[in-house]
Amino acid sequence: MEIVDHFIARYAKEYDFYSRAAHLVAQALERDLKESGVRCIVTYRAKDITRLEEKCRQRGSRKKYKTVEDIYDDIVDLAGVRIALYFPGEQNQVEKAVNRLLDLTEKKVFPESNKRSPGKEFSGYSAIHYRVRLKERELIDLDKRYAKARVEVQVASVLMHAWSEVEHDLAYKPLSGDLSEEEKVILDQLNGLVIAGELSLKMLQEASENRVARNGRFLNHYELAAYLLSQAGKILDEPVGDSGLGRVDLLFNFLRQLNKETPTDLAPYLESLHDNVEMRPLAEQVIDALLAEDASRYEHFNSVQVDADTASLDPGSQSARMHQQIGHFLTSWVELEESLRNLFPAEDEERTPMPLPINRLINRLPTLDGETRNEIHSLRRVRNNVVHGRDVPPFSYLAEATERVQAITERVRQIRP
Repeated sequence: MEIVDHFIARYAKEYDFYSRAAHLVAQALERDLKESGVRCIVTYRAKDITRLEEKCRQRGSRKKYKTVEDIYDDIVDLAGVRIALYFPGEQNQVEKAVNRLLDLTEKKVFPESNKRSPGKEFSGYSAIHYRVRLKERELIDLDKRYAKARVEVQVASVLMHAWSEVEHDLAYKPLSGDLSEEEKVILDQLNGLVIAGELSLKMLQEASENRVARNGRFLNHYELAAYLLSQAGKILDEPVGDSGLGRVDLLFNFLRQLNKETPTDLAPYLESLHDNVEMRPLAEQVIDALLAEDASRYEHFNSVQVDADTASLDPGSQSARMHQQIGHFLTSWVELEESLRNLFPAEDEERTPMPLPINRLINRLPTLDGETRNEIHSLRRVRNNVVHGRDVPPFSYLAEATERVQAITERVRQIRP
C-alpha cells in the first residue's frame, strides 16, 4: 500500500514532534495532579513506528485510505498520555484538570455499552479517553507549534492499565496465531480480578479517609486532598468547582508549620467558607482563611512557598530579588489588612466566628470611598496571584503595586472608624 508507505515516511520525520507534544501534556497534568493530591503514574509516548505501520496495514484493507491525511484523521493516538490512578474514585479530579489545562476536543468512555462481548463474563476495558490539544497562549514561543498536535489522554486505574496492556498485546497483536479459547477465558478471568481489585482500591481509599476523620493527623498532602474532597459536599452549599483543589501540597506544608494537622484543626476554616464559595481552588480558600485569622502567618506561608522552589537561589540572582520583592509586597499588604480591620466595628467582629476575607470586609466598610474600594479590589487580585503562585507579575509591576498598597494604607489610616 503506497499511501501507508508515504504516511510512515512522513510520520518518522515527525516522531519527535509528537513525542514532545505528549511530553508537554504529561508534564502539565502530572504536576497539577500531584500538587492537588491525586495519586497516579503518568507516562507518555509517541506511537512506535513499527507498531504503527502494522496497524495501518491492518486497518487499511477496511478503511480504504485514499490520502495520507485520511490516515492522520483515523489514527487518533499518535501522541499519547496515560494516567494510571491508584484510586479510581479520583477520576473526576483528572477530568477537571484536563478541562482546566488543555483544550478538550473529544471524550470517549469505555466500555461504550453495558453489553458484554460474546463469551465474556466481565465488561472488559474500563477507562476514559480524552482527545486534547495544548493551549497555544500558555506555551512559550519555542513550543507554540505543539498546540497543533492532537494528543490522546487515557485514564484508568493502575490495575486496569496493566490488564489492558496484557490483553492488547496478546489479543490484538498475536505473533503466533489467534488466541485459543482457553487463553481468552483466562484473560476474561483476569479482567474480573481487576474489577474486584478496583472495588478493593475504593474500599482502601474510604478506610484511609475514615482513619483521618477519626482525628488522626494528615500524614501527607494526598490524605489532606482526600479529606477536603470528602468534606466539601457536606460543608459547602456547592461542590468543588472546575478549578479543583489547587495546591494542596502548599496547604499541607502550611498547616504543618502552624501545627494544625488534624481534621479538628481544619474544621473551623472549612466552616468559614460555607457562605463564601468562590470559583477558586479550595486549597486557596483555606489558605486565605488561615491568613485572614492572623496576618503574621504571611511570613510562614512565604517560607513554605520558597521551600517549594527547589532551585538554589544565588543572593544576587534575579530569582532572589523577585522573592525579596514578593516579601516587600506581602509585608505592605499585611499592614493594609490590619488598617482595614481597625475600621471594622468591634461589635460586628464579635458576631463573626472567623475573620472576614478581605473582599467581604471591604464591602462592609461604608467609610471607604468607591475609588479606594475599587483599587483595593484590583490589588487584591495581585495579592491572590502572588500568594497562590498564579501569574505572578513581573518585578517592576510588583514594585509599583507595593507602592500603591503603601499609599492606600496611609489614606486608610486617616479615616476615622
